[in-house]
Amino acid sequence: MSSPHHPFDPITPDEIKLACRILEATFPGVPLRYKRIDVNEPIKKDVLPYIEAERLRRPLPPPPARLLYVLFHRLDTGAFYKAILNADRRTIVYAKELPREVQGPVDTDEVMEIEQLCMKHPAVLAEIEKLQLPPGMTVCNDPWMYGTDSEHETRRLYQCFMYMVEVDHPQNNHYSLPCKFSPVFDCLTHELIRMDYLPGGADFETTTTQPWKPVKAIQYAHDLLEEPLRTDLKPYIVQQPEGPSYTVDDRSVYWQKWRFRVGFNIREGLILYNVTYDNRNVFYRLAVSEMTVPYGDPRAPYHRKQAFDVGDTGFGVNANQLSLGCDCLGHIKYFDGYRNDSKGNAVCLKNVVCMHEQDNGLQYKHTNYRSGAATVVRNRQLVLQMICTVANYEYIFAYIFDQAGNIELEVRATGILSTVPFDNEKGQTVPWGTNVGPGVMAPFHQHMFSFRIDPAIDGFKNTVYYEDSVPMPEDENNPYLVGYTAEETVLNKSGWANTSVDRHRVFKIRNDSITNPVTYRPVAYKLHAAPSQMLLVNKNALGYKRAEFATKPIWVTKYQDDELYAAGEFTNQSTKAEGVETWIQRKDNTENEDVVLWHTFGLTHNPRVEDFPVMPMERISVMLRPDGFFTKNPALDVPQSSQAFNKSTLHPELARGGCCAPSAGASKARLYKRID
Repeated sequence: MSSPHHPFDPITPDEIKLACRILEATFPGVPLRYKRIDVNEPIKKDVLPYIEAERLRRPLPPPPARLLYVLFHRLDTGAFYKAILNADRRTIVYAKELPREVQGPVDTDEVMEIEQLCMKHPAVLAEIEKLQLPPGMTVCNDPWMYGTDSEHETRRLYQCFMYMVEVDHPQNNHYSLPCKFSPVFDCLTHELIRMDYLPGGADFETTTTQPWKPVKAIQYAHDLLEEPLRTDLKPYIVQQPEGPSYTVDDRSVYWQKWRFRVGFNIREGLILYNVTYDNRNVFYRLAVSEMTVPYGDPRAPYHRKQAFDVGDTGFGVNANQLSLGCDCLGHIKYFDGYRNDSKGNAVCLKNVVCMHEQDNGLQYKHTNYRSGAATVVRNRQLVLQMICTVANYEYIFAYIFDQAGNIELEVRATGILSTVPFDNEKGQTVPWGTNVGPGVMAPFHQHMFSFRIDPAIDGFKNTVYYEDSVPMPEDENNPYLVGYTAEETVLNKSGWANTSVDRHRVFKIRNDSITNPVTYRPVAYKLHAAPSQMLLVNKNALGYKRAEFATKPIWVTKYQDDELYAAGEFTNQSTKAEGVETWIQRKDNTENEDVVLWHTFGLTHNPRVEDFPVMPMERISVMLRPDGFFTKNPALDVPQSSQAFNKSTLHPELARGGCCAPSAGASKARLYKRID
């Protein structure tokens, strides 16, 4: 039986149910708790004939086997399993018990259970009682992945950070009022492991819970603000009266000369597959592979705060249901996804990806100063966006396509800082954080992302190299000492490389089998890497060993199926990564091979008081640009920008002519004529 699905289709509710039926038949009478049920990434060599036939508009061969990936616990023994299922044959490929030290990802039901367990536990209630809160105030908690500080810890643990709730409001900012106690629970046994007491000053000392010294929470919800809202903002309405310039067939998107398929899974969230331009292969797969957020507060228990928001929880799990007119403007196309709950039921993730067009200024312009004639083309872009809420933080991911063959990955961080209690009424500060309100401090931290780029530059065998711009030697070939050249270094074995601003180092992906007839060089795309500080955690710390991908900006590996995640498959409570730093040890040949380029970039976030109570977005972006892929500017055929097309309006006080009016250019032309 062949699969009715496209190889890159996300999981469906029927497949989630099928996976549960297969496993329940395999483990009869055994209660199971499901962590992840998703489509297993299809085997690439089996996919290529299918997508090549699709690209060349030839009869399609049978799609590759539809495999499902399941992580689950046996509730009778607590054992943790990974299973691969064949959905076409409705059979199990394997189900293997994983080592005791391997912890699976967090699931939504689990977090809610721990949160409720915490709020009902007698020891926690006793600590809350000691606060002597006034009537109307309550307490809540954020269960955090436990992190790691011991190679011998095999229990599945959560650290609950406690906060006081000032008002009964759905957007109350509890992060403004952190408590000084933090219970640790065993997730499987529901046992309280211990009660951690948090330091409240500039040293490492802790105290037992004391009555709360009242301070007012700093709120962000508009109806809780004391200051009035602005009244001078006029509507900004994005309209496309003739509809969008894109078309969508199922999950295939056609826009200008681009074609690609929109994928989605529980772990990475938004994935782009089989990206082509003008029917030429460009990229096989693009996704944010991993992300880690290590905190720089050296005091216990904060030393364990290091979230892996892809591996520990999953961007897909935490993807927002996007709202028309709020998260995206204009003519919007939404894509849905599905996840499972702990019982194996399918949960619809509605509107988790939005797609729209936007104007991003000029694409290019030139004015002939002699005639005053101008060619002006605006930069129309297609944006695919996903927003993930991971407890306190929001991450906005946008893939931006334009008409000149460029693809940008833009990441924005917003939301609320992860805060800690701090007795700062006497003007105390610490060198590893910023006071953001009375009794509350925000520690320094980093947001480190791994962008996994699986290229297909005019084919599926490519080479990664870097190009440095260097001055020419002082010799007879450089008599005036102004010359410089570009030096190329091929990454012909799997390994890593550093960025270099002082050498203007640019990383490129080329196809050595196809030569550009104009440049006489191989066709290529280049990566505009985001200059970023790498991981600040000491190399002897477990936090370093867990996130070695974040210690180098560039990694190159030879493609292997199942090598999708920069920090390895399992990150929750890990003590060592099994990701890119492991795979490069093979020293595979990566010249003219099926290669993967991994780019680590990120934000070192030393909070400002202006980042509280809700954070204005921080933005960072990575660009993939054609470099000798075309024989000339590929956007030459984009129509001229004009007032008849754009229908702009003039402010009444400045109604003296448009930007495309000939007067300015013509006067300049007359000036040059007089000089001549």
